Amino acid sequence: MRSIWNGAISFGLVSIPIKLVNATENHSISFRQIHTEDGGRIRYRKVCELEDREVASAEIGKGYEDADGSIIPITDQDLAALPIPTAKTIEIVAFVPADRIDPLQIDAAYYLSANGVPAAKPYTLLREALKRSQKVAIAKYALRGRERLGMLRVVDDVIAMHGLLWPDEIREPEGVAPESHVTVRDAELDLADALMDTLGDVDMSTLHDDYRSAVEELIAAKVEGGTPAEQAPAAEAGGGKVIDLMAALESSVRAARTARGESDEGGRGDEGAESGTKAEVTQLRSHRAKSAPASARKSSPATPKQVGGKKSTSASAKKKEAPAKKSAAKTTATKSGAKSTTASGKSTASKATAGKAAAGKTAASKTAAKKTTQKKTASAKKTTAKRRASA
Repeated sequence: MRSIWNGAISFGLVSIPIKLVNATENHSISFRQIHTEDGGRIRYRKVCELEDREVASAEIGKGYEDADGSIIPITDQDLAALPIPTAKTIEIVAFVPADRIDPLQIDAAYYLSANGVPAAKPYTLLREALKRSQKVAIAKYALRGRERLGMLRVVDDVIAMHGLLWPDEIREPEGVAPESHVTVRDAELDLADALMDTLGDVDMSTLHDDYRSAVEELIAAKVEGGTPAEQAPAAEAGGGKVIDLMAALESSVRAARTARGESDEGGRGDEGAESGTKAEVTQLRSHRAKSAPASARKSSPATPKQVGGKKSTSASAKKKEAPAKKSAAKTTATKSGAKSTTASGKSTASKATAGKAAAGKTAASKTAAKKTTQKKTASAKKTTAKRRASA
């Protein structure tokens, strides 16, 4: 592949000589403008307004139009003299997780090819470092007369670079979202999920441009002098037409299932297909409930949901509520019994503790009285002995 730019990747103090190659190509069919009366080509000619004559490409330069309409000439030498460090270098400025890049910023794509044998080692080093870190490199580079922002990532065994729009080039989505308040029911979301599951995954390599194929067939038929095959008329856009969203979703699920070769409930017609759609939605809900965290299942109220826009009958709801109420009553009674048992246990424990404390105080007071009596008796004996001695 032919390179469109030669330079180097600046990776810290490491310099990697590379070639820049377009990673994409445009397969759109181009048309020329012609004079409808005789088929002659319509061409644009570059004419100087002052001299009123056509000029060649070699005589054409650049100029900036000022606010007053005057033109300020800018030469290639002026631009080359600007102090831009990225003129011939892709300068890596950071490494970030890939999910930090807003897809709105992604622009053109390029492959970076190692330029020469000495570049193979540092090129491979950067590639493997990007692989192991699972990050992308943010870089600045200059191309076609302006400095640009880029993102380097690994594709197979090649380093690819995506041009990025500067953050200030992304417009805010003001006034784009619907202004009116809309409520989406759970039943509608369930059918949308069922449709997404029915459509399933896709091999991106199998997708192709049907419009381009039709245009090529049209051109081939005209070249051969034949009449182009009539194409089926395209479906009209719905515009502002009000539709039954539930019916449209159910029909879409049935159509997607048919397109994938799945039977509509044994060919039982619309009624059988509708019951099959509802069964699929019920299965989807059951799978979602099982996969939900236990805390979410406990906190979610057991209210009957709507399927296909119809409410479940009140009788079945009451039947479901009765066991729930009994279970709740049993749980409440069990909790009350447990609380009373706990309270009585605490009361008994506190009484026993109080009794022990009182008994301890009584024993202590008796011991103190006994000691006092003993002291008094000993003192009396000493006094009597002294009296006898003196007599």
